Order: sequence, then C-alpha cells, then structure tokens
Amino acid sequence: MSKVSAIIVAAGAGKRFGSAKQFALLRGKSVLDRSLEAFAAHPEVDEIILVLPTEEGGARYRKRGGKVVAVVRGGERRQASVVRGFEQLNSGPADIVLVHDGVRPLVGQEVITRVIAKARECGAAIAAIPVEDTIKEATGGVVVRTLDRKNLQRVQTPQAFTLEVLDRALRKAREDGFYGTDEAALVERTGHSVAVVPGDRRNIKITTAADLKIAEAFLED
Repeated sequence: MSKVSAIIVAAGAGKRFGSAKQFALLRGKSVLDRSLEAFAAHPEVDEIILVLPTEEGGARYRKRGGKVVAVVRGGERRQASVVRGFEQLNSGPADIVLVHDGVRPLVGQEVITRVIAKARECGAAIAAIPVEDTIKEATGGVVVRTLDRKNLQRVQTPQAFTLEVLDRALRKAREDGFYGTDEAALVERTGHSVAVVPGDRRNIKITTAADLKIAEAFLED
C-alpha cells in the first residue's frame, strides 16, 4: 500500500472574510483545526504537511502527537504555498499526495477515501458536485452564451495525485509561468486525465462570514 501525504493549505490572509478565516471559530474549534482533524482521523493518511501564513506557532501543531510532520510558511499565491508544502515531502514516486484547502472544515471521510482510491487507479482525481443553477457566460454585462450545466461540476478539495503526476505538473507550471486556481488545472496542462468522484455538499469553502453560518448549520444537522 502506498504512502499517503496530505498538504493542507491554510496560508491565506482572508481579505474577503476580514481576518484569517482559517483561525475563525466554528462551534468552539477553529476552521483549520476541524480540517486537520478530518485528515488526522483518516486511516489511510500517513502524514500531514501544514502551510500557514507564518511558521510562528507551528510548533503547537507538531507537538500534538498526530500526523503533522512539517509546518511551513506559505507563498504570496496559493500555488506557491502548495509548492512549499510539496517540497517537504520525502516520498517515492508511487505515493499519493492530497491537497486540501484548510478552510474546508467539513470534509467527510468518504470523500477523502474516494479521491485516494481513484488517484491510485488513474493518477489524478478530484471531488466535485454537479452544478444545479443555470450558468451563463457574460462579457461587458451582456450574455455571450448559456452553458450546458449537465457537463459542469463544482470542484472541491481534497484533490489527489500520484507524487510523480503532481511533481510534473508543478514543474511545468513553474517553467511556463502559469498560475492555476487548483492543482487539477496544472495536471490537465500536462495532458494527464483527471478523474472526478462524488463530493459532498457539506464540504463548503469558508470564504465569507455567511459561509461560517452555513457550516454551523451543517454541524447542527
């Protein structure tokens, strides 16, 4: 069985939220702590690399006796933060690397299991849920076209890759000066197919104060 490493990216400043949202409290625990607990509890995850705005205070995460093996400072952009986390890995080419947004605190064990299994099978996998709203492309305040929503997916994290696939994608992006909004976009540029597995509607990303309220409501269910 291959080793599974998880890079949890929590280096954002939270400009839209008004503060570092990963440290906001969600029912008595920080958003980041809930994300970490999900991966620490998963039986297939062997180690966690945590990427924070600063390394200050990182020692407390390592001292918990869990799976956090490294805490590093993030870069100016998300992609740079992922690269810094990736550089902490000491794994073989057959191993699986998960990348997760630290502000998705309600990720379920089933979603983590699904992306790991599919990445072992295909080399790259993302979790996603179907788009229900009608989506239109607009330019200059005018609709250009209506997209076929049956082909559209709302992508979540964690995303999972073999170390070799992710390494190649990160290297190519750096060489080309390309920045993507997620790791799957970088992998797609290499020509490698990315498989999709079912996500979870509870697995929301905390971006605004309203999202925090929604997460609280999910916890009450």
